[in-house]
Order: sequence, then structure tokens, then C-alpha cells
Amino acid sequence: MRSVQRGVIRAGRRATKRYNARPFVAGTAASGVLVSAMRVITKSIFLQDAYGLRKSANLYFGVSIAVMVICLICYNIADRLPVVKHYKQIKMQALKEESNEKGSLSGSAWRLTLWNIIARTKSFGFGVFLIYVVTLSIFPGYITEDVHSEALKDWYPILLITGYNVFDLIGKILPAVFPIENANIAVSASVARLLFYPLFFGCLHGPKFFRTEIPVTILTCLLGLTNGYFTAVLMILAPKSVPIQHSETAGIVIVLFLVLGLAAGSVFSWFWAI
Repeated sequence: MRSVQRGVIRAGRRATKRYNARPFVAGTAASGVLVSAMRVITKSIFLQDAYGLRKSANLYFGVSIAVMVICLICYNIADRLPVVKHYKQIKMQALKEESNEKGSLSGSAWRLTLWNIIARTKSFGFGVFLIYVVTLSIFPGYITEDVHSEALKDWYPILLITGYNVFDLIGKILPAVFPIENANIAVSASVARLLFYPLFFGCLHGPKFFRTEIPVTILTCLLGLTNGYFTAVLMILAPKSVPIQHSETAGIVIVLFLVLGLAAGSVFSWFWAI
């Protein structure tokens, strides 16, 4: 999946503002909304016993397989569209011109080029890494295990997760309307998300009002909104920071930072249990 995601981000980099990576990034959030909607539906119509849970699991896997097959088919069809072929030709022309100027990139020359790409994209990668460290260390573990509601009972974590996913989707759509072109602002905003730690800590150990449903719900939705928005912004800006012929490599670098952020965030989520 990450390989396909990297390729899609790279393909979006080759395109104009009309055909860029925003719809693909938003698609990752749409999957979360779909899963949350399915959970709300299955909890409403199926009994919460072994038989009902088995039916829910079968529905999840069936829908997931269908969506994956559709995505693979669409991805291969998209590669044959005239607009995609056009931007592929632009990339091939850029590679040819670079080869004529610098010769074949191999060995030490390619390593030097790779390090230059990493140097240009490292700030974007750091921002993406930090976004997912903060998000995964709070969501979903904190949401499902540490907060409770006497009124909503076991619906509370389901509704919180649904709210997060909906606002994550909204955040990943917003750059189409309110884009950020300044990389320093985007990275600084990613660092500012560290403020979620004391805020969520206050929802556990702060005044009684902060431990109620309203503050927790607002913070969860803001967590999703900022996660989606700044992920989309950085994913779009990063490949644009390098020449078009190296945009695919830049996509690989950014996805690597994303995966590292997911892993680190999952580890840090255990600190809430300490």
C-alpha cells in the first residue's frame, strides 16, 4: 500500500494544480470515515455477541477487499490516461536533459543526488514524522481506553473516532481551498501540535469540566483536522521542492518519514498507560 501511495504522490507532483496529490491524500482519510460509518451501522443493527461480531468482521473484510480491488483497477487505468502520459513525457524529457548535462547517474553520483534530495525534503519529512508521532500517541489508544462517558457509555469512543476521521477528511480537503505555500509555516504548525499533549493530559487529570464530553470531543476533532490538513500540505509541498525528475524519490523519502512517525507514535502511545 505504501508503495502505491508513494507512486500516487509522485504522479500528483508531475501534474498541474488541477491534477495533483490532494484527492489521493484525501482518499486515505475517506477510508477512515467509511470504516467509522460501518462501525456505527454494525453496532446499530447487529447484536454485540459472538455471532454479531462475526457478521461485522465479515462485512468489514468484504468491503475492504472490494475497495482494494477497485483501487488497483483504477490505479492501472489512470496510468493510461492521456493527461498522465503527458506528464510522464515531461518527466522523461527532464531526465534526458539531466543525463545530457551530467551523464548517467550511477554509483557516487546517484548517492550524491539522493543526499541532495533528502537535504531538500528533510524539513517536510520531519513535519510529517512529528504529525504522526503526536497523532498516533494519542489516537486511538487514549480515545478508546482512557476517556469515559456515563451518558454515551460504549458509544463514546465510537463517536470520538468517527469525529476524528470526519475532521481528518475535512482537513485533507481544505488545502484545495486554503493552501499553504510557505514550508516554514507548515513545519512550525506541525511542531505546535505538541500542545495537544498537555491539553489531552488535562482531560485526564485536570479540572472536572475538562474531563467531560465537550472538551474531549472538541480536542479530538481538532486533532483530526490538523492531522489531515498539515499532512496534505506537507505531502504536496515536499515533491515540489526537487526537480520533477526526482519527484518520485522525494515521494519515497516522505513516505519513509511517515512510516517512521507511525511506528514511533505507536510506541509512545504506551506512555499514557504509565
